[in-house]
Amino acid sequence: MESTETHEAPPRLPGRLPEILETLSLASDPMMRGEMLLDYAARFREVPPEVARRPFPPVNRVPACESDAYVWAVLQPDCTLKLHFAVESPSGVSAKALAAILDRALSGLPPDAVAAVTPDIVPEIFRANISMGKGMGLMSMVRAVQTVARQAAAFEATGAPLPAVFPRAR
Repeated sequence: MESTETHEAPPRLPGRLPEILETLSLASDPMMRGEMLLDYAARFREVPPEVARRPFPPVNRVPACESDAYVWAVLQPDCTLKLHFAVESPSGVSAKALAAILDRALSGLPPDAVAAVTPDIVPEIFRANISMGKGMGLMSMVRAVQTVARQAAAFEATGAPLPAVFPRAR
């Protein structure tokens, strides 16, 4: 008897995310995976002063993020995005790791490709290594990246001069 159920293919992840997730999946030992995530956190580079300076605008703040994270995207002259982050909490190791992963995987892509990232990557990246509250904040960080990417895509369509920084103040 044939099944009438249809299964949707999982959405294709943008940029280098499939490669990064594949590498993380090879770490079956939680300690090894934790070390890999700490390595990403060590690669974190804060938003440069030419993009943003303290105090950071509230429009860039990631809602519900325990680590007090901020997100920017710069639409480059070649119509690709460069992502930037700030993580204000000294204990924001998971937020720094996610920021480094998102930057490495998505910077250099067009805004529409960056906007295709989904919060579903958070449990794939961190597995059981985070609390529910932290997981919600990290998913909110991914949603903030989607938002700035969509803003950049809409701006790009206007033909206005580049580079431009997002999010734009409302």
